[in-house]
Amino acid sequence: MISKCANPGCSARFLYLHTGKLYRFERENRKDDTQPLLGFAPDARRHTRSVEFFWLCEQCASSLTLVYCRGVGVTTHPLRPLLKAAS
Repeated sequence: MISKCANPGCSARFLYLHTGKLYRFERENRKDDTQPLLGFAPDARRHTRSVEFFWLCEQCASSLTLVYCRGVGVTTHPLRPLLKAAS
């Protein structure tokens, strides 16, 4: 369950979906994340995928984004400034 902003330096509490930005990430499969396939041979297995949600408050979402890095997890990264078009 989401309880606060995903930015470790922010203590804003999650209260409403209409404020800030919600992110959805699929977790990495681990060796132990398998389930038997029902109706098939008992040794036939499939990997289970779970989904995690993260939230950035409005203030943090204006300057940060969340990025999933394999082996590390979800981390905050600064938004790239908009490049000015050459005139």
